[in-house]
Amino acid sequence: MSKDAGRGKRNSRNRRVNESVPKADVPERAAIIEVLEGAGRPMDFKSLVGALRVKGNPARHAFQRRLKAMIRDGQLIQNRREEYCLPEKVHLVVGRVQGHADGFGFLIPDSGGDDVYLAARQMREVFHGDRLAVRIKGYDRRGRPEGTIAEVLQRCSTEIVGRYLRERGVGFVVPDNPRITHQVIVPDKNAGNARHGQLVLVDIVSPPSAVAQPVGRVSQVLGEPDAPGIETDLAIHAHGLPHRWSTEVDREVQTFGARVPPAAKKDRVDLRDVPLVTIDGEDAKDFDDAVFAEKIRGGWRVLVAIADVSHYVRLGTALDEEAQERGTSVYFPTRVVPMLPEELSNGLCSLKPKVDRLCMVCEMHVTPAGKVTRSKFYAAVMNSAARLTYDEVASMLIDENAQLRRHHAKLLPALQQLYDVYHALSGARRQRGAIDFDIPEAQLIFDESGRIANIQARSRNDAHRLIEECMIAANVQAAQFLARHRIPTLYRVHEGPGEERIAAAREFLQGLGLSLGGLDKLEPRHITALFEAIRGRPDEELIETVMLRAMAQADYRPENGGHFGLALEAYAHFTSPIRRYPDLLVHRGIRHVLEGGTGGDFSYSPGHMLELGSLCSAAERRADDATREAVQWLKIEFMQDKLGEEFDGIITGVTDFGVFVTLKGMQIDGLVHVTSLGNDYFDHDRTRHRMVGQRSGATYGLTDELRVRVARASLEDRKIDFVPVATAGQPESQPRAARKRRRRR
Repeated sequence: MSKDAGRGKRNSRNRRVNESVPKADVPERAAIIEVLEGAGRPMDFKSLVGALRVKGNPARHAFQRRLKAMIRDGQLIQNRREEYCLPEKVHLVVGRVQGHADGFGFLIPDSGGDDVYLAARQMREVFHGDRLAVRIKGYDRRGRPEGTIAEVLQRCSTEIVGRYLRERGVGFVVPDNPRITHQVIVPDKNAGNARHGQLVLVDIVSPPSAVAQPVGRVSQVLGEPDAPGIETDLAIHAHGLPHRWSTEVDREVQTFGARVPPAAKKDRVDLRDVPLVTIDGEDAKDFDDAVFAEKIRGGWRVLVAIADVSHYVRLGTALDEEAQERGTSVYFPTRVVPMLPEELSNGLCSLKPKVDRLCMVCEMHVTPAGKVTRSKFYAAVMNSAARLTYDEVASMLIDENAQLRRHHAKLLPALQQLYDVYHALSGARRQRGAIDFDIPEAQLIFDESGRIANIQARSRNDAHRLIEECMIAANVQAAQFLARHRIPTLYRVHEGPGEERIAAAREFLQGLGLSLGGLDKLEPRHITALFEAIRGRPDEELIETVMLRAMAQADYRPENGGHFGLALEAYAHFTSPIRRYPDLLVHRGIRHVLEGGTGGDFSYSPGHMLELGSLCSAAERRADDATREAVQWLKIEFMQDKLGEEFDGIITGVTDFGVFVTLKGMQIDGLVHVTSLGNDYFDHDRTRHRMVGQRSGATYGLTDELRVRVARASLEDRKIDFVPVATAGQPESQPRAARKRRRRR
């Protein structure tokens, strides 16, 4: 719409799908598991070699590496007799640790099912993110399965970012990630040039144990907490984002050159005379997609041309391994960590204007009803007619800016046709009931020194929506094309919300006098109808946010499960291969078919896609978490010199300990603690989502407007605290809606 450098990166690379692509005479993982299941007992290496007929030293060494990888991934366990076992046969649950700021944690099982509770004494031995095999010992008082650690399969936190402190002559690092509750001991000889209070990167020399804290060595001093750009460095290291290129990748990139050679343009459809244009944001540098439309009988011919990344990034190369490792580009407010080197992402692959570029095209015939009646894919060469921005296109098509229309007169006919196509596709979207979340984004405005000068809400316009609808249409056709040809791929799957989340959302809406249809079966159209009903309300954005949080998170899977939010039966990501690895896989599948291939001779099996889907989904979540934390850091930093200033806000959360307030137009959240609400005892009315004063009857409820003063903004705690502002005649500073309710009583 970079993971760890050095040792950590090499370790994680072992998990790449290239390890599991079949090699000569090396049994597949599925075959190894099948033999162990059939044997019904643990087997040593020699027995497995015999059962699977592994012959020759090269094959035996490769087989041993595969067994080690399966142990690391939790598919096998090795007992004290060095025999290989299936985890379920020895009653072990394998998964990844999710730590909690209060010291306890959970094991998230690879196989799904209930999370396993890990008490604080178990968490002493591991870090958040480590992979474990645990044994269920019983159930805690809340009925959750509780586990004890049987084996640490993989230490994933080989380096940690945090604040270096010295107290009573002892140096240690407090991790920046609140899910890691250990303090990493740093002996003086390992401290390097680090000073008290600085943010550092520390390599773990000795992992935690039941009786000892982890020991580390400062490998890099990131800087002071208020240094410009520190938030991005923190997020990169805290989430293990790969951000350095290997020598092998650099060497491969240099072989491409700066221009598309004539030989690469052969046997492609020549679109260089077609006025394809890119439409992106002001600060975009990697241009994935270009569009064109013309009127034809019965509708429009629409071209969606996508950068042909698969021509350059070939399976099994160092470049491909690195792209798979990264999974996605990560867009921070002041920096991008790209999936591909800039020579490709911003250069040879990017569909820049007035230069020849290789592309993969989805050509569609669209009817006035927004239905795609025909489509085809082909490799082409193009020359973008212009690099346009969303604001420019909106100004031309909606505001009819005369100066811009004259400047782009040759492009205007195709742009107008694209706008008409958008209306047709948008109508079809409404007809099928697809959900349209139109929540404004927070735009951070920086000054020359790299500090935030302002934060303002940025809304989408019709130019954003035009491109979005064209991309959705092309993605649908890609999914259908690959399904039709039975090519293993990754679909973008979005399941409907779970029953518990929907029940909570219905309760929330009921408190606002609203209802949600689909009591028997919730469908996208029911949520769309709700959004239409709340259009123009002051709490519209909050309600949309609550419903968005009720939705399941979309992910990548080899099985087509449809897309609930878009109300589509099949959907795949095709339009952003420069910045998303799943799109590159989709391109490889399409290219394979265009070159005469079938599902049977494709480089990937459904099993490989299953593993890749898990890796890509995890990379996406990692990127989202990293960017969210960086933005939150910047927002808190922005508010640090606003202490004592007043702002208008809206209550967006109610808890036992207070209410959360979001400042209008800034999307900055802070807590008004219950002790700041007034000289009274307050009860949390969970049914009506409000705080109620026992003596005064003062209420603070969801969607109420509240003027607040900034009391505290702490980067160390990642928290902003507000206090209500007393207004004339209202010393208890009740929210506006609450005061009106009291007058009505």
